[in-house]
Amino acid sequence: MRRDDRNSNAFLLLRHTGMRIGECVDLSFDCLLLVGPDSWAIHVPLGKLKTERLVPVDSFVCRLVDRLRLLRSQDPLPADGFLLARPSGRRALLRKLRNFWRDTVAMLGITKRLVPHQLRHSYGTEMIRAGVSLPAAMKLLGHLKPDMTMRYVEMCLLDLQREFHLARSQPRHRLPAARLPASINSPQANLASLLDSLHLAEHVLEMFRRTLPQGPDRRLLDRLSNRLTKIASETRKLGRG
Repeated sequence: MRRDDRNSNAFLLLRHTGMRIGECVDLSFDCLLLVGPDSWAIHVPLGKLKTERLVPVDSFVCRLVDRLRLLRSQDPLPADGFLLARPSGRRALLRKLRNFWRDTVAMLGITKRLVPHQLRHSYGTEMIRAGVSLPAAMKLLGHLKPDMTMRYVEMCLLDLQREFHLARSQPRHRLPAARLPASINSPQANLASLLDSLHLAEHVLEMFRRTLPQGPDRRLLDRLSNRLTKIASETRKLGRG
């Protein structure tokens, strides 16, 4: 971002759109499209899988494209319809971009082998972590099969811990159906009315618990919910005698 030249902005564009480097060099000068009120998308041309797509973008990416347009308009080469100038052709531009990437990695002292395509993996992983569904991620990346997208998604321990704690904080198996049993409207001194009352208490307690932030009160309701579940389980045994 400090360099703010053609190469650096091109790689920022890769990182924030998930494009392949070959797709990036083929972007048209007017690739940024207004698709709705204050909504923009980049038209990615035919790529590796012979598909084209629209990738929604935010204001940051719009600024990147505007900067690349300005740099292209300042280039002495005549306009050719492409966003990135290619003085010696497409292959030469790809070679220059890859050389720039290698030089940047070396300058930072990174010894691990890194390739531009890993920016695409980072984008895909970021989208999944942000809550984008797998079918939507496939569309964003231009994949034809879900197994292709899954190869891009890197699930780390932190992701697994987040999903685990989310599941524990919202346990579906402890959430009764949101209904008011008929026996509650006209309670009777029988086992069915007692069980319905317990289930309703579980439901109301769980709904209230979910409105509270993490803390002592929520943990207390967790314990009370567990007790209600055990009480209801023991109560059901009454009908087996």
